[in-house]
Amino acid sequence: MHAPQDAWPRAPWARPGSERRYGRHGTGLATLVSLVQVIGAQAAAREVHAELGYPRAALLLVASVALAWRRQAPLPVLAVVLTATLGYAFSGHPYGPFFLAATAAYFAAVAQGRRVPALVLSATAVTAYIACGWWFLGALDVLDSSAVTPRHAVVAGAWLVAVLAAGEFSRGHRAQRAALARMRAEQRRIQEEQERRQASEERLRIARELHDVLGHHLSLINVQAGVGLHLIDQRPEQAREALTVIKSASAEALREVRSVLAALRPAEEAAPRTPAPGLDRLDELTSGAGFPVETTVTGAARPLPAEVDRAAFRIVQEALTNVRRHAGPAASATVSVAYEPGQVTVSVSDDGPPPGPAGEGGNGIAGMRARAIALGGTLTAGPDPGGSGWRVEAVLPDSGQSDR
Repeated sequence: MHAPQDAWPRAPWARPGSERRYGRHGTGLATLVSLVQVIGAQAAAREVHAELGYPRAALLLVASVALAWRRQAPLPVLAVVLTATLGYAFSGHPYGPFFLAATAAYFAAVAQGRRVPALVLSATAVTAYIACGWWFLGALDVLDSSAVTPRHAVVAGAWLVAVLAAGEFSRGHRAQRAALARMRAEQRRIQEEQERRQASEERLRIARELHDVLGHHLSLINVQAGVGLHLIDQRPEQAREALTVIKSASAEALREVRSVLAALRPAEEAAPRTPAPGLDRLDELTSGAGFPVETTVTGAARPLPAEVDRAAFRIVQEALTNVRRHAGPAASATVSVAYEPGQVTVSVSDDGPPPGPAGEGGNGIAGMRARAIALGGTLTAGPDPGGSGWRVEAVLPDSGQSDR
C-alpha cells in the first residue's frame, strides 16, 4: 500500500509540490553520497594495497541511504548515520571521504530546528571516536593510535561548529522566507477584506440613494394619485393637476434613477448627463413636495463639496418624504439651511402630529443618520421643541473646498 501524500507535514515555507521535489533531491543526495563514499574508500584502500570488503561497504551504504529520510526523521537518521560512520572508522580501514553522510545528516537536523539534540549526538560520536581511537583501540592494536591525534580533535571540533553554523544559517533563511510568505498572505487577506468592505459600503450607499430617490417620488405619486381619484368626477381640473404632478414626479424619479445607475458605470465610460442633486435644486424639491413648504437660508451660500451637497439634499428630500407619510395631508413644513463657518446645517420641521413610537426607528431616519455620520457629521430627529410636529436636523462638516 502507498502512504498518503500528506503523511509528513509540510514545512511552513514549502511551496505546493515541494515535497515531491524534495523527495527527488533527497534520493539524489543519498545516491551521490553513496557513490562518493564507496568510490573514495575503494581508492583509499588501493593506495595501501587493501580491499574495502563488503562489511565496510555496507556500513558506508547504510549511512548514505539513510539520508533519504533525513527530513522526515532527522534525529533517528542522524543516529543511524553516526553509528554506521563510527563502525566504519573503527574498522581500521583507510578513511577516505567517509564523513560526508554524517555531515549531511548533522546539517539537516540543525537546519530543521533540532540544534541541541543534533549537537549532543554529534559531539558524543566525535568524543567516542577520539577516545576509543586514541586510547582503547590503539591499546588493542585494532587501530593505530597515531591515526587519531590532537589535531584530529581540533578538526572534529571545528567540524561540529562549522556545520552547526551552516545549519543555523539555513534554518534562519528558511524562517525568514516563511515569515515573508506569511506577511504577503496577510497583506493579500487584508487587501481582500478591504475590497469586500468597500464593496459592501458601496452597495449600502447605492441602496440609500435608491431609497431616497424612489421613496420620495413614489410617495408623492401615491398621494397625488389618491387626490386624483377622489376629485376626478367632482373637480376634473384639480384631478388634472394631480395627474400632472404624477407625470412630473415619475419623470424626475426616472431621471434620478438614471443618474444613480450612471454612477455605477466604469470610469472610462461617459459621465452622467444629469448633474448630481444638491442644494441648488432645493427650490425644485420643495415646490414638488405636494404640500406647503417654506424655505429659509441663512449665511452666505457657497459651493459645497459634492458629497456634502448631495447628502444635504438627500436628507432634506427624505425628511420631506417622512412629512408626507406621517404628518397628514394638511401639514406644512419648514426647510432651513444655515451656512456656518466649517459646516452647513439643514433642518426640516413640520406642524403635523408626531409619529408613533416606532417612527424614529424607520429605515429613512437610519439612512439619513448614516449619511451624516459618513461625512463626520451628526443628525438628530425627534419632536420639535418649538412646535407640535417633528424636526430633523443634520450638521455636516464643510471643508470649504468644492469638487463639483
